[in-house]
Order: sequence, then structure tokens, then C-alpha cells
Amino acid sequence: MDETGLKSLLERLPVSWWEADGELRVIDSGGGAFGDRGTAQRFLDTLRRQPSGPRASGPGHWQTQFDGRLFEVNWCGGVPRQGRSRGVAVEIGTGSAADRRYDAFADLAPSAAFIRDAAGRYVWVNHAYAHLYGTTPEHIIGKHVEEVDSPVDAAQVLALDKDLLTRGKPVRHTLTYHRPDGSSGQAAGHRFPVQEGTETCVAGIYIDISDYTRALHQRREAEESLCALRDHSGLPCALISAGGRIQQASAAAAELLQIRLSDLVGRRADGLLAATSESAGLWRSWRDLIVRRYRRIQTSVVLVDTRGRQRRVRLHLTTVGRYVARATSIWAVVTHQGIAQESHLAMTASQERILSLLAAGRSNADIATSLRLSRQTVDYHLSRLRDLLDAPNRCALVARAYALGIFVPHSWPPRPATAVPSPRAT
Repeated sequence: MDETGLKSLLERLPVSWWEADGELRVIDSGGGAFGDRGTAQRFLDTLRRQPSGPRASGPGHWQTQFDGRLFEVNWCGGVPRQGRSRGVAVEIGTGSAADRRYDAFADLAPSAAFIRDAAGRYVWVNHAYAHLYGTTPEHIIGKHVEEVDSPVDAAQVLALDKDLLTRGKPVRHTLTYHRPDGSSGQAAGHRFPVQEGTETCVAGIYIDISDYTRALHQRREAEESLCALRDHSGLPCALISAGGRIQQASAAAAELLQIRLSDLVGRRADGLLAATSESAGLWRSWRDLIVRRYRRIQTSVVLVDTRGRQRRVRLHLTTVGRYVARATSIWAVVTHQGIAQESHLAMTASQERILSLLAAGRSNADIATSLRLSRQTVDYHLSRLRDLLDAPNRCALVARAYALGIFVPHSWPPRPATAVPSPRAT
């Protein structure tokens, strides 16, 4: 059989052959043990680092571990004719095809896995495990744990290994490790005893949960910050489910409604609102928020506390749950509030217009001309308004209107809160 035929035969066998130059770089390789020349080069580099590796004095013959596989190696490490050397490695104890497929699966699995002997020396690691340390498996296999981990981590690892070998039972736990750059990470998984030939070793399979742990910590911090803002801002606010039930509330909201906080949570929000002319528009806007036509709205509503008193407030509603088709809940925040009254002030549209012009500084005659009313009609409405708002004069009438929340705060010219045809939405 010529050399070409021999190479063709070896392609079907668990064998690796190679030809290397004087600097031990693979020039040519083949066989069925490795699928590419890069793996053959890694195998050759691993051999060079082993104490039993090739010597310049002559040919070598030994066994070696590589990527969890055992090979019988024949290689002349010297520099024969033409500055090239040849070697061959035969995989022994390869087992069935299913075993080989499992080995490949374990080696490339995303979970970090390892096998260490009782002394703490690595027998095998997969690529995911080596990636945790920013290196490759051949740079870890054969090393002691103290050569890979920091002294503190190594002591912890060896103690866990010893405890496992003593107990002889699998253990599930979470541990902290340190990367080469000094940053820390966390991994969760199982550690269990395995039999490697006649020796009982420690094996482990772990998932890196550093990103998950960091995200969980950030979420907890965000929730704590939100609770602090809710409870100490002094703003009456509540988180309302899409179905209209109060899920969370601030102490200021409970105080505004004259109810215990524990009794406020779980109640239906619509039971806290008085029926007004703006109610229909509010419910339409609420539905628009839930289906994400709007992200937030500002409106005016009348709240009813547990004593039956009514209070007009400025309400801001904002959706929660940005990345879903429907809003999961709504934050409701009160920014301005009028004083409480025993009953709702039922004002006519004409009275609201007259009161707005009065607050803008217009005289009775000017109001009558602007609204095309008689002077007597304007005088009558103003008299009714003084009785309704319990105000002795024109100045007190305007001040009382602002205190009760009848006018929109920070608006000029004065504008009744009920004059907005629909809530402002964005």
C-alpha cells in the first residue's frame, strides 16, 4: 500500500497523524480522530507542554489526555531530514459511536463542565468551562486548581471537593468565582463523584448566572427606589391594574381618601370617583391607555373619600408594561387637589363662564357684554355663586374657586377644570 492509500485508510480510523516543521507547526495532518488541522495543532501544542513529551534525543512513546480523550502517541521530537518530523496518535478506549457523540456534545455544551481528581488536578474540562477563565481547555487540563483559581477560591473549591468525596452524593449549590481580570461571577449547578478508571474523581456541571444575578440585583434596587419615591414623595399615587383594581398605593393617597392603606389596596378605583360630566370621557381615555393608543393622559376628576366628601383633583395616568400589546397596569398620580366639600358643586355652564371672566378681572358690565346677557342676569348668577361657594365678595369668590379645584391650576386666562372636552393625552 502506498502513502496515499495509507492516508485514505487512516481517514476512517480514530487516528491522527501529522507532519510538523522545525518550529513544530503542523504542515500536513489527517486521520479520523480530528476534523481539522487546527485541532491537530492544538493536540501537538498540548504534547509539547507535557513532561513526557518529545525530546530531541529520539522518538517518544506515551499516553496522553486531550479534550477528555486518551491517545497512544508515537512521535519523534527531534529534527530529522529536511527539517520535518512526523508523529501519529491512536485513540484508545474510544467506546461506541454513541459515546463519541456524547463526548463531542459535552465538550461543546453551553454549560461549564469539569472533572478533577482527588488531589485537585484537572482531568478534563469543556470549552464553556475554559471560557469562564478566558482561555481554552488545553490550558487548564493537567493543572492543579491552585494554578487556575485565586488562593481564596482554590481553598473553597478543594474543601467542596473533599466534602463531596467524603459524602459520595451529588450536591447542588451556587458559588462565586473570579475571572482573570479580577471581576467576580456566580455559577449554579451540580457537583458529583465520577469514576475515572480506578480513581474516584469530582465532576461538575455549572451555568454562569452572573448576568441573571446582576439583573436581579438591579431590579431589586429599582423596586426599592420606586417604593421610597412612592412613600416619601408626599404625592397621592396608586398602581391600578388593567381591570381597575388598586394594586399599590402611597400613604398620601390613603390620607387623601381618609382610609387605611391596607383597606385601600385591593379596592376598585372607580368606587372612589364621583359621577360627573367628565366621567364618560375618562372611561374612554382609560380604554385608550390599556390598548396603548396613548401612553399617558392628564385629566380632572372628583374623588369621594370614606366620609362622603368630594374633592376635585388633577390626575396623571401613565401606562406600565412597555413591551406588551396591552398595558398591564396604570400609575395614577394626583398633582393638584382642591379642598374637600360635603357634596359636589353642581355649576351650570353659564356660571362657569361667568366665574372664569370674573377671575380674569372683568367687570359685571364686561361679562354681560361678552356673554350677551343682561346685567341683571349676571348679577343673579354671581349672587348664586357666592351662596354656592360660601364666598362673601368677588375676591373671595375667585379665591374659593381656585381652592376648590374648579379652575385649572397654573392656567391663564382662568379655565374651569370641566371645560376641557377630553383629557390631554400623549
